[in-house]
Amino acid sequence: MMKALLVRRFAVILLCALVPAGAAMPAPRSIASMVTGDVTSQPIGHFEFCQRLPAECSLKSRSAPAPKLNEDSWQTVRRINLEVNERYIAKTDMDAYGREEFWTYPTIFADCEDFALQKRKELAEAGFSYSDLMMTVVRKPDGEGHAVLTLRTADGDFILDNLDNDVLPWTATHYTFLKRQASFNAGRWVTIENGRDLLVGALR
Repeated sequence: MMKALLVRRFAVILLCALVPAGAAMPAPRSIASMVTGDVTSQPIGHFEFCQRLPAECSLKSRSAPAPKLNEDSWQTVRRINLEVNERYIAKTDMDAYGREEFWTYPTIFADCEDFALQKRKELAEAGFSYSDLMMTVVRKPDGEGHAVLTLRTADGDFILDNLDNDVLPWTATHYTFLKRQASFNAGRWVTIENGRDLLVGALR
């Protein structure tokens, strides 16, 4: 009996040593979800977007737990991320509109924030709460600014990105996270306090 127990313990230790760290273990809550801080400056592109479409930025909501998504919901998220990525031609605001930082819903061309805005709109139409869909500003490894959509869930925060057809946990991206829309007010932005010291995953 004692010998069998020792063998079993050895097998468990060996298995833990062979499995890559984090491969099958959920991330701690503090890492799985972004920790947001104080209200901060609104990106100029989003400010002007709100001036043109005030109803888009007047949405307010009470604090609520992040939703637990079922498989059908995840399929909807993945489908919308992929379809929007494939629907529009990637082009900078300067090339498409002759100006910098023009946030808008795309028609033919789209910059990073336009892809994210469209995904936010379509996910809301599919039944997701706007308070769980937040425009987010990040920095790429090369230092360039970039915008993505953050999806808040009970399993952590996930990123919908026009540069990646996979929907990834935010900690699995290679970005430095700077700020995002506040979950309580679509017209406010808050800092991301645990987004600056994440390890870079992989460079493109």
